[in-house]
Amino acid sequence: MSDNSIAGRAQQFLSALRHCQVLGIQVHEALPSGLTLRLPYSGKIIGNPETGVIHGGALTTLMDTTCGIATVCVLPEFEICPTIDLRIDYMRAAAPNKDVFGFAECYRVTPTIIFVRGYAYQDDPLEPIAHVVGTFMRMGKGALPSKPTPAGSLT
Repeated sequence: MSDNSIAGRAQQFLSALRHCQVLGIQVHEALPSGLTLRLPYSGKIIGNPETGVIHGGALTTLMDTTCGIATVCVLPEFEICPTIDLRIDYMRAAAPNKDVFGFAECYRVTPTIIFVRGYAYQDDPLEPIAHVVGTFMRMGKGALPSKPTPAGSLT
């Protein structure tokens, strides 16, 4: 993992997402140019027990999370940026028994919307499993709670 403030913010964001903790998703690299997360292969993410192929929902979670957290790579301060729209084009099935990596970059930032694109791959980024494009709403740092709240708390 990269050792910089971007990687720290990406890790902090990721650690707040319980579903990502359950799936074992980790920050692989976080740079101003983009973010790469790693989804380790495990029995929890198998979609077809006969073939061992990874479930599309796990890949969707990886890519939505990668795109959403990529926003911290381009913003000067952390902001809440929920998904507005996400499109994933699956190119092929992920091979069983191999980790999947998700890469995303923000290619346009406006005062209200961040435009993101990326891809999922296993061994070679030039042989993607899927391509993704998405838009994320900037809510500003004022959308953050003034103090941390306990996990599971709605206040």
